[in-house]
Amino acid sequence: MNIKFNSKGILKLFGFCFILPFTIFEINTINKSSNAEKNLIAASEKDLFLYRQMGASYLCIASKAEVDFGKGLGIASATFANVIIGKHGGVIKELGNEKLDEKKLYNAGTFQIVGSALNICPESIPDKIKKDYEKRLKQLINESKK
Repeated sequence: MNIKFNSKGILKLFGFCFILPFTIFEINTINKSSNAEKNLIAASEKDLFLYRQMGASYLCIASKAEVDFGKGLGIASATFANVIIGKHGGVIKELGNEKLDEKKLYNAGTFQIVGSALNICPESIPDKIKKDYEKRLKQLINESKK
């Protein structure tokens, strides 16, 4: 019995058998992600509280690990903005259906994360940042009274 082994043909068959399922899976994933984008729900106060606390927790841990404060705050703020954009389409329930851009969410996240971090780990926040936060908070309070 002499059996000829056609390696090229078998490799093509196996290649096709492996590529086809991944292609189908990828097409299915694309369809699911486009459907998910249609079902975005605006971020609630509860969602914002969670994201803010996660950012503050990260900032406190990063500060204690001697990571540069500015870099740690930047990463926490960018994550805050990216989660709101990715999960909620940049929409916050309290602000209506207005879609906020990444820069506005980043700035709002920075302010809120510093405020929460002042409650969690005030010793990790540089004095200049504390003073800037308090000054901006007073401005916002005065603006809301008008």
